[in-house]
Amino acid sequence: MDKSLKIVLLLLILIQGGPLAAQKSGYIDTEYILNKHPDYKVIQDELLKLSSDWKKEAQSLDQEIKEMTTQLKAEEVLLTEEMYKQRLEEIKAKQKASQEFNNRIFGINGVYYQKQAELLQPLQSKIYEAIERVSRRNNLGLLFDKAAGPSAIIYTDPRHDYSEFVLDELGIEDNN
Repeated sequence: MDKSLKIVLLLLILIQGGPLAAQKSGYIDTEYILNKHPDYKVIQDELLKLSSDWKKEAQSLDQEIKEMTTQLKAEEVLLTEEMYKQRLEEIKAKQKASQEFNNRIFGINGVYYQKQAELLQPLQSKIYEAIERVSRRNNLGLLFDKAAGPSAIIYTDPRHDYSEFVLDELGIEDNN
């Protein structure tokens, strides 16, 4: 939905008034909440380790390609045309394998993003349930997420930030 359509819809909702005008609203910052949650650090560390291992594997493939190319250039004058073409094909096959590996691991639906979703899902559910309890307890009709981006909120008054309530609901103390 583009920004102007969101603004028109928001204005229509405000004009309709009625019961919605009496509802309280507030905002949270899910990025802030995630960064305060101890499980998030564990998940980030695990993803970093997996990512690091996969990056090393990708670098190893790239290094093999580089070595094969260097060796081919060094031996080029000694090879028959057929041998040269065969080596070139081997290099292209290794490049293709490297690209497929990177796409399979780090691509849009790659293993890394699947693992990230798998690890984050329980934490996101826990946070969402806490958000829901805080919203009900505080009789909030609307609750915005500040971390969703600037188009979601134009101005935020700290008095309406319920992030700390969600952290309390999760049993996390703010040590800052």
